[in-house]
Amino acid sequence: MKRKTVKMIAFALFVPALALGPARHAQAQDGKTPYPSMAPLEQYLIADRNAEIALARTAAPPSISGDATVMVLGRHGYETAVEGKNGFVCLVERAWNGSFEKDREFWNPKNQGPDCLNPPAARTVLPILLMRTKFVLAGESKEEIHESMKGAVEKKELPALEPGGMAYMLSKQGHLNDHVGHWLPHLMFYVPTKDANTWGADEPGSPLMVNPHYNGAPEPVTEFMVPVSEWSDGTPVEMDGH
Repeated sequence: MKRKTVKMIAFALFVPALALGPARHAQAQDGKTPYPSMAPLEQYLIADRNAEIALARTAAPPSISGDATVMVLGRHGYETAVEGKNGFVCLVERAWNGSFEKDREFWNPKNQGPDCLNPPAARTVLPILLMRTKFVLAGESKEEIHESMKGAVEKKELPALEPGGMAYMLSKQGHLNDHVGHWLPHLMFYVPTKDANTWGADEPGSPLMVNPHYNGAPEPVTEFMVPVSEWSDGTPVEMDGH
């Protein structure tokens, strides 16, 4: 029953937020983009370094995040704040890791997504996020970042995806977008785009959903998401929350 409840909440909140339907997409195109360009860098930075470390660790249970490497965002990109020993890497994603085409909050300075990647994902998915951030801090527009990432993919400047890559996003302290806030605790799994249709994601009754970022546009990675019933601190998802 709990699993069914979580999935009902997931579809009620997540699908509208990502504008997966054509009518919603058309409305987004016609309406005013709430965050048309990058805000001053200071608005994306977390002044208290220790607070950002603590927020990043909420992505996964303490048994995992407690021994993970932690990265924080500085003026020149993400930098290692804590050296870990289990191969996991935790950090707080910013809005520019969203979809180039569908995310109307690509530049929302409030968006902070605690994320903790396992060793294969840290080696082969994290470089995407770090590269996007590099182009952001170089002052590129969203369109220019897209072209820069496309060029990096074509030149094979990103590592090939390793099997077994996954990540935890179990924090109830994040802010994924203005519509859903911290949304639901969920796990993420990474596969090559050519394998996207072999998992039954987004099919009726399937607990698996596809995140619209990456997905060959332009990064050659598909990210699946599976909502779960507990936050990283062990507390359950409540019916009236998300």
